[in-house]
Amino acid sequence: MSKLTADSASTEALIPLMQELAGAYQAFSLYDAEGLRQSGSGLTPSQARVVFTIGGTEGMTCKDIGDITLITKGTLTGVIDRLEEKGLVERWAVEGDGRKTIVALTRRGERVYEKEYPRHIEFLKQKFDRLSARDRKQAIALLAKMRALF
Repeated sequence: MSKLTADSASTEALIPLMQELAGAYQAFSLYDAEGLRQSGSGLTPSQARVVFTIGGTEGMTCKDIGDITLITKGTLTGVIDRLEEKGLVERWAVEGDGRKTIVALTRRGERVYEKEYPRHIEFLKQKFDRLSARDRKQAIALLAKMRALF
């Protein structure tokens, strides 16, 4: 195997795949954020991911929220702080294990979840419905395969 140089690296077959993957992620992120702006919910994309993740549950640990949302621990703390300031979540230490914190929606948070989650899914559905069921299934399989590579 020959060592790549700056010139030869740019001709690697994986470059178009990387560009499309990054472009798809960026396009989705922008569209997702636009849906939240249009809703008037006042939620950032990270805040919405947390609310949508813990909505309909009795609450979750910060670790579980981070694992599902892929928000890093340091960032997640700030997101939860801001949601708490908005009166949408509350948190408490797990009895007997002060290292674990449970985060749950408040009543106000549940109302936001009940209103915003279905509205946001409908917003995203408008785009995803343009793909056939077969295309969606193939995309899921391919993306899962790619994730497993890393």
